[in-house]
Amino acid sequence: MSKPLIIVESPSKARTITKYLGKKYNVMASVGHVKDLPQSKLGVDIDDNFAPHYTTIKGKGKILLEIKKAAKSASAIFLCPDPDREGEAIAWHIAGELNEDKENIYRVLFHEITEKAIKEALRDPGRIDMNLVNAQQARRILDRIVGYKLSPLLWEKVRRGLSAGRVQSVAVRLICDMEKEINQFVSEEYWSIHAKVEGKAPPPFEIKLIKYRHEDLRIANQSEAERIKSALSGGEYIVRSIERKERKKNPLPPFTTSKLQQEAARKLRFTAQKTMMIAQRLYEGLEIGDEGPAGLITYMRTDSVRVSKDAQMEVREYIKDHIGREYLPGSGVDYKNKKGIQDAHEAIRPTAMVRTPDKIKQFVDKDAYNLYKLIWNRFVASQMNPAILDTTTVNIEAGEYLLRATGSVIKFIGFMKLYQEERDESEQAPEEGEEGIIPSLTEGERLALLSIESKQHFTQPPPRLTEATLIKELEEKGIGRPSTYASILFTIQDRKYVEKREGRFYPTELGILVNDLLVEHFQELIDVTFTAKMEEELDEIEEGRYEWTAAVGDFYRPFSQHLEKAQKEMRNLKREETPTDVKCDKCGSTMVIKWGKLGYFLACSTYPECKNTTEFRRGEDGKVEVVREESSGESCPACGSPMVIKSGRYGRFLACSNYPACKTTKPITTGVKCPEPDCNGDLTERRSKRGKVFYSCTKYPACKFAMWDKPVPKPCPQCGASFLVEKSKRGGSSKIVCRRKGCGYEEG
Repeated sequence: MSKPLIIVESPSKARTITKYLGKKYNVMASVGHVKDLPQSKLGVDIDDNFAPHYTTIKGKGKILLEIKKAAKSASAIFLCPDPDREGEAIAWHIAGELNEDKENIYRVLFHEITEKAIKEALRDPGRIDMNLVNAQQARRILDRIVGYKLSPLLWEKVRRGLSAGRVQSVAVRLICDMEKEINQFVSEEYWSIHAKVEGKAPPPFEIKLIKYRHEDLRIANQSEAERIKSALSGGEYIVRSIERKERKKNPLPPFTTSKLQQEAARKLRFTAQKTMMIAQRLYEGLEIGDEGPAGLITYMRTDSVRVSKDAQMEVREYIKDHIGREYLPGSGVDYKNKKGIQDAHEAIRPTAMVRTPDKIKQFVDKDAYNLYKLIWNRFVASQMNPAILDTTTVNIEAGEYLLRATGSVIKFIGFMKLYQEERDESEQAPEEGEEGIIPSLTEGERLALLSIESKQHFTQPPPRLTEATLIKELEEKGIGRPSTYASILFTIQDRKYVEKREGRFYPTELGILVNDLLVEHFQELIDVTFTAKMEEELDEIEEGRYEWTAAVGDFYRPFSQHLEKAQKEMRNLKREETPTDVKCDKCGSTMVIKWGKLGYFLACSTYPECKNTTEFRRGEDGKVEVVREESSGESCPACGSPMVIKSGRYGRFLACSNYPACKTTKPITTGVKCPEPDCNGDLTERRSKRGKVFYSCTKYPACKFAMWDKPVPKPCPQCGASFLVEKSKRGGSSKIVCRRKGCGYEEG
């Protein structure tokens, strides 16, 4: 007897669905996309209305054959990839490969992988939505045109292997623009004055000077601060007003994709890519003890804060029974979506309240547990009562000066019992005196001055972007879509346009240079407003209000004109040579600045007769200064010349100073032996392809030991382990710890 065939993307989702449906259905996985534009060529016929030429992805031919074979005997075919543009395109490509009766092929959307949701969706199947398919095609073709037309230009002018992207280049621009703003920032000095006073009732409390003669006060320098401080030291302090307010603090909506990525970055230090990979696993299903595979969260690619009434009722029961009736609002809390938001999916939430974080903890890994707990807490808190705070503001007069104290007391903790959102550095509340305990006071009461002090401050430049704040910028400016943020952030680092230091994005020399070239020659392409408008047009295609070929054509015509002009006028960095006053220490000729794989460097102007090169830096006056090679104190084992420290693509290493006559190199060891049994190698500093420093054995590839933490050549005084490690802490500091499990020794 023939069975219905269900086709999903991933094997894990297939296993979960099979558990719920049993043997009545045949469930298969396409393992993602099966067809795409070819890798070796553009694959888009510009002259034929941008017709795409799709080919079977390498390795997917066998999967397609198995799907086609199963489809021949299926009573019905249900295409069930993820419910978004990419999923619709996968369904369309699979349908195009099947020679079955098209009336027998259905599109089914699973918004959560639960037995109820799956069975309900199968009872009400639909058809492939060509508007969604066309929106995906438009995005794919636009990105392909930019990548395949613009990247070769960068190869010719800058370096082979570079890439440009319609959205990634705008993300790089945001980081470069922020760096310019920081570099141009001029810090200004200012002072604040704080006093400690005491009323009739204890305790003493702190107040801050804010006004003079009813005007906001800005103290520019120390002499002005000392003058005001002197005036305040002899004055009377009188309570002029006391304002007490009860303030409600409302819970936040459940997570959307971008908000989940931001909060996971802040609270868990996850990259956007890691967050989405773990969320995908939680959605598709994990093994939960005797229950077997279970989908733990709803679909994780969503812009909506909407929650189903069934889920709302279930979480309200949980709050009443497990947290307390006082935390339960009179009715369910509904959140409004922003204008223009796609509302196809619910917000991200747990699929079942019975699966509390504690109940699944023993069955999943630490990262999956932490992300699930974050989603769980945010969702439950979103349906709880607001927190209530009692806020007191006291204004105190001292002659013509006004000072202020503020204090808040939590009267009812509400949703904050379960969840509080992390704040970005740029969102910290402005300083207005320390919030603390304010004693019982009365208007007109005289206060005793206990102490007074002035503090020097300097205005600070805006903080560099983190994963969380960059995602926030992209979302607020309408650049890309939350489902693409993870790949954007990965790509701009992988291409070496930006790098992360202590969790913040810095543009590399390469990133700044490529950004400057693109801004000069493709201003519209990497304009924030233009890119956001393109996203709106893709949404219009999805809604059936804009023809996808028209959208691509409207983009391509001006782009091709800019491209043709740039091919003639863009600087060719490969050929540029900038003369300097530096003389070659090998032949005495003038050295010139050239551009290479590792950035700018000095080279002899007589190349190829003299191949001398060296690194350089610019002094404060802009003058070129040779960076002298750092001596290592070691001698070359081949020729006896001094070994010097050099930097390369994969980190620092030792090289013979007699290069190129002697080309001996050695790794720089950490002074720590490899801990692997029967290995006499040393641990050395290396750099990954993405630029992250790690430590591995010098015997690689025979020994594949590697670690992220820096080894410290010092035995553990507690357990005797042969070496300790330096672990980085939040904020850039570090501590020395023992890496042996169960020891727990640490210092610093």
